[in-house]
Amino acid sequence: MIPFKKIVCPTDFSEPSYEGLKRAVEVAVHFGAQLCLVHVVPVMPPLPPDPNFAFEVPEYERALHADAERKLNEAKAKYIPPEVTVQTIVRHGDVAGEILRVAQEEQADLIVIATHGLTGWRHLVFGSVAERVVRLASCPVLTIHGPRS
Repeated sequence: MIPFKKIVCPTDFSEPSYEGLKRAVEVAVHFGAQLCLVHVVPVMPPLPPDPNFAFEVPEYERALHADAERKLNEAKAKYIPPEVTVQTIVRHGDVAGEILRVAQEEQADLIVIATHGLTGWRHLVFGSVAERVVRLASCPVLTIHGPRS
């Protein structure tokens, strides 16, 4: 476990998740660890069965995937120094479940995840990906509080 050799860091491209990425990079540099930068494209809601409704789900999902890959590469260029070995991964599905799956598949020693600090009704409505990851991960999880707005 320690020293960490592989770190998974999910991002949703928000400011709090970039704070988490900065901390993951610090840990990766310190331990000489590999970093897995992950983004999960959430599940598409079911479409109405209206035959007049023209919306190409596979095409839209491909566009979301391509956009996520582009943003991961931008984050990699902006936040990750060249001495850190980094792998970018885009997944589709339940966000917390896919983060946990990547951590298991990659045999991660640590997950670094940002919290958005939602409380009250916002937490009840939106839930918490970070909370589910902390509860269900099989490796240590470092949570980073994002900046308060």
